[in-house]
Amino acid sequence: MSNNTTAVTVIGLGYVGLPLAVALARKFTTVGLDVDARRIDELAANHDRTGEIDPPRLEASTLALTCDPAECPPSDFYIVTVPTPIDGENRPDLAIVKAASRTVGEMVARASADGRTPVVVYESTVYPGVTEDICAPILEEVSGLECGKDFFLGYSPERINPGDREHTIDKITKVVSGQTPEVLDKVADLYGAITSGGVFRAASIKAAEAAKVIENAQRDINIAFMNEIAQIFGRMGLSTWDVLEAARTKWNFLPFSPGLVGGHCIGVDPYYLSHRAEELGHDPKVILAGRGVNDGMADWMAQRLHVARGDKAGSVLVMGLTFKEDVPDLRNSKVADLVSSLVALGHDITVHDPHADAAEAQHEYGLTLDDGALDGTYDMVLLAVPHREYLDLGAERFRTLTNSGGILADLKGALGGAADWTL
Repeated sequence: MSNNTTAVTVIGLGYVGLPLAVALARKFTTVGLDVDARRIDELAANHDRTGEIDPPRLEASTLALTCDPAECPPSDFYIVTVPTPIDGENRPDLAIVKAASRTVGEMVARASADGRTPVVVYESTVYPGVTEDICAPILEEVSGLECGKDFFLGYSPERINPGDREHTIDKITKVVSGQTPEVLDKVADLYGAITSGGVFRAASIKAAEAAKVIENAQRDINIAFMNEIAQIFGRMGLSTWDVLEAARTKWNFLPFSPGLVGGHCIGVDPYYLSHRAEELGHDPKVILAGRGVNDGMADWMAQRLHVARGDKAGSVLVMGLTFKEDVPDLRNSKVADLVSSLVALGHDITVHDPHADAAEAQHEYGLTLDDGALDGTYDMVLLAVPHREYLDLGAERFRTLTNSGGILADLKGALGGAADWTL
């Protein structure tokens, strides 16, 4: 594969697509397409609102940016990295990936007319069969071309972990798959050129799709067990963190922790697998049991916090709204569910988060972020997301935020035992 002649278009420039596109642009002629014109303008000004790529790297990158598919030149590879969420009933919502497939179908037609035989690689998380059984027919219909002859398919599951500066796209092992052995070689060469972690050649596209969903389903189930034991130990008056500290001394104990399971991956992907299982007539008991425990954790925490207050409503400062520490990602924030449950119990809530976007918090959850919240005092101070900015304050600063007789609560045990309440 010639780096000088290979052209790549990445469709979707979010947490997954942007780091991938920047990495590819170091080796290949690469265009990044995102339908959000504001996103393109920000990136063109060297600002990544996700915080994954810093301004100097954006400024130095040769990545071309556009929000108009017509501006994308014919390419050898089209890589789809758009979101695959769930709907209000926890069913897979493939609307975005289908729309992206229609857009790519038009671009594939132009690439074919240019004398190319493009490969369309999906990175979006799906259940096994979506790439070949749902996306391929859309590509064929829009392009008027035949899949497996005029263009080909590949799948390489994304492994982006927001905020993680260790397991980045240029260091991890990339699972790759292709419609034919020849296509698999091409996909492997493409990704192998950008990561020092090497590539793993999956046996099939469906195997690669399945690998992605079980990676996150496995984490979800393990966290669900931790959440269940936290509920059990809570009835016993035991600190879950004390128990885990002892248990982790065993060499093969898995170091998972209890907590809120939000974000776009762990709280979503298991529903893709369970949906397909149910379509096939199988009842996915373990997967859905884990989801049930984790989805109910926010309400359980709210109830326990209310009891800790003597069943009395009061003023509560919630510190942190994003789904994990030190990232601005508000997708599927379970802290928002916790806030909702506390409000239902009569508490007056103030929310603060130095990373979250205020407009997004208002739009997605109807919550107002208070930049001056750390100047007040409250009946309960709840460290929900231990951002570095919060931990740097020190335990004594947390006490100055807490009214006399109030409660300092720490959901993740980040304050090292200084809190009045933790799991």
